[in-house]
Amino acid sequence: MIVLIDNYDSFTFNLVHYLGGLGADVVVHRNDKISVADVMALEPDAIVLSPGPCTPNEAGICLDLIGKAASTNPSIPILGVCLGHQAIGQAFGGKVVRAPAPVHGKVSDIRHTGTGVFRGINGPLKATRYHSLMVNRAGMPSALTVNAETDDRLVMGLMHASLPVHGVQFHPESIASEHGHLMLKNFLDLAAAWNAANGRRSSAAAARAPAQKSPEHLAG
Repeated sequence: MIVLIDNYDSFTFNLVHYLGGLGADVVVHRNDKISVADVMALEPDAIVLSPGPCTPNEAGICLDLIGKAASTNPSIPILGVCLGHQAIGQAFGGKVVRAPAPVHGKVSDIRHTGTGVFRGINGPLKATRYHSLMVNRAGMPSALTVNAETDDRLVMGLMHASLPVHGVQFHPESIASEHGHLMLKNFLDLAAAWNAANGRRSSAAAARAPAQKSPEHLAG
């Protein structure tokens, strides 16, 4: 089971739709409607942190949840998208700053290293960006590796050096982004491999807290 933390964003249920289409069992909880302890009690196979309109400091439990999930032995796999990506950067000691210019629906060329969620993607990809903040490349903590960037070297992807933690600044769940399904599948595969290698049992039979249901219409 995947716990998806909703940061009050219209793209949240696009992520639910994409992940569900890949066979994942996804439950959604808003960032201020569930505690870190309750998420941990669910023993999820992975955690996904959604985009959102605020800063990581205003994203409910996200920062604390990243710290707890990453420090648990074994760690719980985490994927952060947009705001979730920024929260990962900040949680591990990076700095979130204003982007040179805000972008809203801009499709950019993204260069990547072919690692982490970018496995199996040859060459640059086009992806949709909606953000005014970003993780600053300057002072990037040694635990985090930049594995994707724009042509002007703005950080678009992060992965932890030793933990199953991944972030993307852009929106793989946008219809205008290339390889979105593959990137999300890669995360699910990476999470499953980590869990198997580290003896984390599937949470399919774990008790669940009440979860929100997906609305009938997915946000665009």
